[in-house]
Amino acid sequence: MRPLTLIVSAVLLSSCGGSDPSAHGERTIVAAFYPLAWAAEQVAGSGDVVVNLTSPGVEPHDIELTPGDVERVRDADLVLYLGKGFMPALEDAVEGAGNAVDLLAGQDVRPGEEPGEADPHIWLDPTRYATAVREIAAALGDPDAADALVARLNELDREFRQGLVRCHRRQIVTSHAAFGYLADAYDLEQIALTGVSPEAEPSPRALEDLVQKVDEEGATTVFFETLVSPRLAETVARETGARTAALNPLEGLTDDDLTEGQDYFTVMRANLVALREALGCR
Repeated sequence: MRPLTLIVSAVLLSSCGGSDPSAHGERTIVAAFYPLAWAAEQVAGSGDVVVNLTSPGVEPHDIELTPGDVERVRDADLVLYLGKGFMPALEDAVEGAGNAVDLLAGQDVRPGEEPGEADPHIWLDPTRYATAVREIAAALGDPDAADALVARLNELDREFRQGLVRCHRRQIVTSHAAFGYLADAYDLEQIALTGVSPEAEPSPRALEDLVQKVDEEGATTVFFETLVSPRLAETVARETGARTAALNPLEGLTDDDLTEGQDYFTVMRANLVALREALGCR
């Protein structure tokens, strides 16, 4: 895996002239990947600098950090990450540091979740994401800064509840187990072709069992993800007569997505449209 380049995702104040932000009383906030960086940008002060450790279009699982990355993490005023093994290299870099907040630590464990197999994808449930947003604002010393974004997330939650309440099917077939929190929130069942890590591959026997289950459930759609190969999803779809469609886990946006003005809300609403079509919702 190639080393990741630090991407400064917030724009410095024009008066700074590219000088050291700390000299102007600004804070540097290092975020592990897109959902945390984007949330930090929404609630941070106007002079704060948000740095996303994961480059656009790069899958953040198991990222490698360069020595420079580690130094930036240790020098940051605040580091936002998800623990429990989601990003081991970053967890090692922040171990024992007083500037890091594990936003997964304050979340309730999903029902049936096994120790050591924590599902990190809390941002795909707007209400859990709202909890993380409030933690970020509190860590920055301004809890009220979260209010506007939390209100928007609550509205998004209502849209999902209304949009997914009357559907012919409740099972979503996904290429990896990223959508468990979303499924739990809206009374859906996730059928995942692989585990929490998208790099895992099922054995031939496991794949045969998955094809049989998808066929038995009568699923019409097998979802693949934007940052990983669709090959497995295409194989299962071909064997079951289903179609494939994209469902974005929002672990990162591509350069094209960012250029087009895509963000958390536009992608989540596109996901809702895809789910409604796949599930035959009215």
